[in-house]
Amino acid sequence: MITQTKTKIKISPPLTIPPLENGDKLTRLEFERRYYAMPHLKKAELIEGIVYMASPLRIKSHGEPHSYIITWLGTYIAFTPSVGLADNATVLIDADNEPQPDALLRLENGGQSHINEDDYVVGAPELIVEIAASTASYDLHEKFKIYRRNQVQEYLVWRVYDGQFDWFKLNNEGEYIKLEPNENGIICSQIFPGLWLDQDALLTGNLAQVLTILHQGLNSIEHQNFLNSF
Repeated sequence: MITQTKTKIKISPPLTIPPLENGDKLTRLEFERRYYAMPHLKKAELIEGIVYMASPLRIKSHGEPHSYIITWLGTYIAFTPSVGLADNATVLIDADNEPQPDALLRLENGGQSHINEDDYVVGAPELIVEIAASTASYDLHEKFKIYRRNQVQEYLVWRVYDGQFDWFKLNNEGEYIKLEPNENGIICSQIFPGLWLDQDALLTGNLAQVLTILHQGLNSIEHQNFLNSF
């Protein structure tokens, strides 16, 4: 930046650390350097080497759905030791990607990920949830490919504007297949026994019914066997 006075021209020194900007193409190391220098910034992600920065979040399209997901998952871990829950935690998933998913579940003992000395999740959590606007969101494109490639075992995407909830499970061929509700309208996690979801209740905002079905899952023999395996 150049500033002019009556007597001379002063050239300001360049910024030591440039700020993050949407669309920047950076290495993960440079992304982290710039992110740490912006403590006021609440959410930025590096996806396939490109910076994505969140816009202000609306309550009906993100805030409330996010709170329902955290309540559902938080209830599950309250009765399931050795499973960890995180809300908007940075994940160092590979050399070109540093997402900050809306929610994740991970096996704390013997799982795919670990927590490093800087208190970050390294590797692929077993389950990730993203709140997306629609199918046009990068959650169902770039992130979908990244999570599949890094073997996130289950990937859940709530498409709020579309009124849809997609639950993907990684199959033996390394591809995501969509899990469908059973005859009772319930989707059951294949990785976290007892994590049951009444999809219609969630989409209509009936949190009481969501938790009722979850408690049925927590009382199932599958969940009890899961607890006994720790």
